[in-house]
Amino acid sequence: MDYRPSFVDGIGSRTVFASMLARARRLLDGTVVVSLEEVAAAVCLLATRAHVVAEGAGAAPVAAALSGRAGDGRIACVVSGGGIDPATLASLLTA
Repeated sequence: MDYRPSFVDGIGSRTVFASMLARARRLLDGTVVVSLEEVAAAVCLLATRAHVVAEGAGAAPVAAALSGRAGDGRIACVVSGGGIDPATLASLLTA
């Protein structure tokens, strides 16, 4: 995928370390790709409904779960990182 700087900077990168990619392939069953719009919606949902401030990377698992592409059944999401820039959060909440 092409690199595009965004508010989801905690998981976006131009490269992946070969050793980390090899480890991930052994441990993960697959991946779910979500759009910036889906992550923005998850950030807003977490802030307004759950009163949790999460940065983009921390809200990405929620975006994946809400997308319906993460599988059937119960889904647990690790929501982390409250280090989102306040101006960025404000712009997402008012969009």
